[in-house]
Amino acid sequence: MKNLIFLLLLISSLSAHPQKRPNIIVFLVDDMGWQDCSLPFWDKPTPQNQIYHTPNMERLAKEGMKFTNAYAAPVCTPSRSSMLSGMNAAHHRITNWTSPYKNTNTDNKDEQMEAAPWMINGLSPVPDIEKTTYATTFPELLRESGYYTIHVGKGHWASRGTPGANPHQMGFMVNIAGHAGGHPQSYLAEDNYGNITGKAQPQAVPDLEEYFGTDTFLTEALTKEAIRALDAPIRNKQPFYLNMAHYAVHLPYMADKRFIQKYFDAGLDSTEAIYAALIEGMDKSLGDIMDFLKKKKVDKNTIIIFMSDNGGLSLAPPRGGKPQTQNFPLKAGKGSVYEGGIREPMIVKWPGVVKPNTVAKQYLIIEDFFPTILQLAGIKNYKTVQTIDGRSFVPILKNSDYTDTSRVLIWHFPNKWTGKDGPGINYFSAIRMGRWKLVYDMRNGKNELYDLTKDIGETENLVSQYPQKVKQLSKILSDSLRKWKSPMPSFKNSGKQVPWPDEL
Repeated sequence: MKNLIFLLLLISSLSAHPQKRPNIIVFLVDDMGWQDCSLPFWDKPTPQNQIYHTPNMERLAKEGMKFTNAYAAPVCTPSRSSMLSGMNAAHHRITNWTSPYKNTNTDNKDEQMEAAPWMINGLSPVPDIEKTTYATTFPELLRESGYYTIHVGKGHWASRGTPGANPHQMGFMVNIAGHAGGHPQSYLAEDNYGNITGKAQPQAVPDLEEYFGTDTFLTEALTKEAIRALDAPIRNKQPFYLNMAHYAVHLPYMADKRFIQKYFDAGLDSTEAIYAALIEGMDKSLGDIMDFLKKKKVDKNTIIIFMSDNGGLSLAPPRGGKPQTQNFPLKAGKGSVYEGGIREPMIVKWPGVVKPNTVAKQYLIIEDFFPTILQLAGIKNYKTVQTIDGRSFVPILKNSDYTDTSRVLIWHFPNKWTGKDGPGINYFSAIRMGRWKLVYDMRNGKNELYDLTKDIGETENLVSQYPQKVKQLSKILSDSLRKWKSPMPSFKNSGKQVPWPDEL
């Protein structure tokens, strides 16, 4: 009898306190540059670090691991699609940002080049949707394994009228404000975030009606809704995944009144003051979520991954100052395959595993999030319709000194993002292996080679000094692009595809 009572008590105890798998949050910022914070991601602070006020990023880094060589794609939809699918952008072939309008190519027209045949409708969780890439998303695999999956903020994986535009179709049980729009029509509740009769555009932010007409800035409204959505899984002791994808700090730049005055007082011009206030509002959101987790006593079982989807915007206007200087010493900015367009601020907190206040120098890329998150959740032997290009960075989390200089990273941007060419912008590819980075200029048929350990600003082209390294990297890049059937532009005057990098 005593043994039976003990067994019943044991079963009751196990059901009341199920085995805890970790909660996981990806805190994804839009268009945030590598140095757009008070936390240095280099071996020393930069002048930009002195401008911004991000105490919660500093707090997260003290509690976790800072990555100084984290990468994404040059623009948003390719990065977001790589994160959800685990595929490199050259592989999933969603190489530019998707329009909210179906079957619309967002490439600018060009006198010399014919547009590459990229997947203009984006990512799809179901097959046979025109001009999309079919893939299994990791949120769907998390949901199937018992995770409570939440998306808050910017989606922008696909065009309206396709399944991928709807976060519910991408594996999320809860969706707040995610749709086909790539930026907010307005950050202001006074404007109903764009939802005004007769004035609403596809970028009007959905799902936030209760804040209309108040003074609640969009970043704050999304944070409040994220915290509200977390209450159910915490109460039910169910592991959760939160995709906290802020619209900040993307255009249109609008003043967050809570923070802007200090930047005016510091002497910033109006545009840069607005930008700095957007950054600080994002940082407050991070702190509010961390405080909530602690209040609910789930912080010690919650992994937080902080990341940006591409480099900081360096076109001026709309940024203040001189063009292509906002990410210095990195070269260029958003839209470019140079470091300013692809190197990102990244932090990971994993209580009990990641050693606090550590720094990892090993390079990685955003498609690595897919296998990493599934490994963190303890999901093994999963099946996907696509081949995964990303690698788990769990070994780095367990050892900040982990090094693999044979790893190859690839960027491919066969598109015309802006009306005018800029450094590394429009029709470029790139590859990194160890210290070396090769940049391929499609329009001019040229390769460039840089040693990032000595030249983070990519100022000294070493292509003539190291011809064998150029040959090696151009072949690896070309073989990968051929294997993936990556889209390539063609020349209008001949109709011929631009050569692969190893054909120069």
